[in-house]
Amino acid sequence: MEGDEGVGTGERPVAGAAPAGLATGAVARMLGVAPTTLRSWDRRYGIGPDRRAGTKHRRWGPQDIAVLKEMCRLTSSGVPPAEAARAASRAAPDITAGDGPPGDGVPPRGTSGGGWGPLPLGRVRQECRGLARAAVRLDAPTVDALLDSVLAAHGLVTAWDEVMMPALRAVGRKWETSGERYVEVEHLLSWHISSALRRIPAARRPSASGPPVLVAGVPGEMHTLPMEALTAGLTEDGVPVRMFGGAVPVEALQDAVRRAGPAVVVLWSQSRTTASVPLVRHLDAIDWGVPGARKSALVTVAGPGWAGARLPDGVAYPQSLAEALARVREFCAQASG
Repeated sequence: MEGDEGVGTGERPVAGAAPAGLATGAVARMLGVAPTTLRSWDRRYGIGPDRRAGTKHRRWGPQDIAVLKEMCRLTSSGVPPAEAARAASRAAPDITAGDGPPGDGVPPRGTSGGGWGPLPLGRVRQECRGLARAAVRLDAPTVDALLDSVLAAHGLVTAWDEVMMPALRAVGRKWETSGERYVEVEHLLSWHISSALRRIPAARRPSASGPPVLVAGVPGEMHTLPMEALTAGLTEDGVPVRMFGGAVPVEALQDAVRRAGPAVVVLWSQSRTTASVPLVRHLDAIDWGVPGARKSALVTVAGPGWAGARLPDGVAYPQSLAEALARVREFCAQASG
């Protein structure tokens, strides 16, 4: 067994002595990986420190940590570990020439005293692990790069279901069980996912003549990312969409329906405390247009808040982003035909 490397040493370097470097636990927290991952990389691929304290404890210097950062970047983007280790080692002189990580034996701010460890992800895609590690490090440029890469490679639905949402759920579970820590990680990750969704380009220009889709959070509902994902998917397909965000008042919802004459109204609710069936009935009954040719919208509810609710006949309740996109596209096509 290799000694206790799961905590910072707390030792100050002795005057005149060579820097001790960082313990494995401190480096793991800095990078958002497990200490066992670093030990495994050292044993399997030789991605380890030059200096050790005695014969048991690894101590990582600036060059060692720079190699690890490159290793994390490469594996996060899907490069196999063995290949990533070779590339990271070759790149070491270049990546250590710039700003290196601290190597004076004192863990960087935020990595001592309990530490920031990896998120509880379970079995997920490699891209999700990379995204979670970058978020824990508060590495915004890497988060952006990974999000853009997975959206380009796999499309919105796969990126949302298999990368973005598992990472968001993991950080949510982490802060709930860590005394409100990791809130900054959740905020950073949510913001950058929102930004990435808005960067998705439209594959074709939305039709100016077709009736739009209205997407809104019910009163009291502040969760908006799932609505943003749906809006991004519809925009990508050229479906005209009006996104109103979270917690839209009842009066504003009914005014928007009457003014826009939508094909579909999507109401999002994250919690049963905000899911209002009377609101659904009210919006479902609104119609517009000239006498004899009145029209109404298909009301669609989305989100876990509606589970078990007794919804009016004809109200759709898709269970996934893919199903919601398919149902809305289908009805929009019928309304435009």
